[in-house]
Amino acid sequence: MNDTLYGHGDGFLTRDDGQRLFPIGFYEHPAEDAAFRDMAESGVNLVMCGNVEAFDRAHAHGMMGWVPLGLQSGATPDFQERIRSLAEHPALAVWEGPDEVVWGFTAYSGLWKPDQMAVFPNKGEWWMQTPLAIEYSEGRAAEIMPKMREAIEFIRSVDPYNRQIWINEARDSDLKFVRQYIDYVDITGCDDYPIRPDSRPAIRLADSTDRWRQVGKGRPVWMVLQGFTWSDLSDGDTDITAFPTFAESRLMAYACITHGARGILYWGSSYMKAEGKEGFRKSLYALTSELAALQPFLTAPTERYVTVQEIDDGRTDISPPISQRGVSVTARRSGREWLIVLVNEDEHAHMGVEVTGLDALNGTEFVELYGEEKTTISEGAFVTRIRPFEVKLFATHRKWETDQQEGRAFVK
Repeated sequence: MNDTLYGHGDGFLTRDDGQRLFPIGFYEHPAEDAAFRDMAESGVNLVMCGNVEAFDRAHAHGMMGWVPLGLQSGATPDFQERIRSLAEHPALAVWEGPDEVVWGFTAYSGLWKPDQMAVFPNKGEWWMQTPLAIEYSEGRAAEIMPKMREAIEFIRSVDPYNRQIWINEARDSDLKFVRQYIDYVDITGCDDYPIRPDSRPAIRLADSTDRWRQVGKGRPVWMVLQGFTWSDLSDGDTDITAFPTFAESRLMAYACITHGARGILYWGSSYMKAEGKEGFRKSLYALTSELAALQPFLTAPTERYVTVQEIDDGRTDISPPISQRGVSVTARRSGREWLIVLVNEDEHAHMGVEVTGLDALNGTEFVELYGEEKTTISEGAFVTRIRPFEVKLFATHRKWETDQQEGRAFVK
């Protein structure tokens, strides 16, 4: 293994025709062609694939795929054969390493469970950082990390297209161990599924995105969002159905984007069986269709001179009280067209939100996508109001809206 460090990719996908795409993905490979077609027509461009046949199906539907790999076993003969069999496929977009690999030998090792060898006598052993937990995790890391690097080096040596390598982690995966492999991969990120019957902190996806941008030392971050209800999982701790509403899914996606995410994927949709699942799936497809309509903006650089500030009215009787999160923003342009995304990260309204840095656009009218508001740039700025946890999109033309409206009212 040499000392070459990677991180050559920008996190976006490249189609055969050279078009750049913001990844909109699902950890699902529908068995029925009709279901595959629905997914593709809803703007999904990336699906999980396990073999050549799966990649063929994705390609036939105009989508790309990724393959999950057991990098932790090293560059075994079987591993090498599998990589060679897939490396030339035109639908292969990215290689994925073992899911939540660090989480798997630390907080979620499973070794505290009664039916397994009690290396961790209780579930909190990792978080208490006992000598036993540290010794076990350090030992596993010493075994796993060299093999992961070996496997990655083999992929780099045979992939003719130098595709990006991505590893997804849990939201709270350990920084020290992740940093032992981070310089060998191109894309990082985490999964975060906050919607439960008794707690629905959707906005925490903003913090998760920020954390993984720091963990990855500036590498592109792909965020994996909730595509299920916890009651559908065999290890779920509830039998109460609690799908994210469309508004919650939309808030999570755009909070990730305003905080710098370069890709949005959904996990768990293949487990859906609770009542309301079809409505929820339609709500996800309404959102992916909305995101897909914005592709030219999502792959464009952020216009960093565009900023936002809250100029609130000074009321002191607001309940809950004014928080410190505020409103996040991202501004993008594609040619002469512009998009400005605002996300209210607070559970109260902001009655005075000013977007500035738009001096070159004085006199330009913006319309609120999926809303009725219109505003004209004056003195390099415009002012709006924003409801609790609301997302507002302002664009220079309404053509950036999707026609796929079914599912946007989903609240169950």
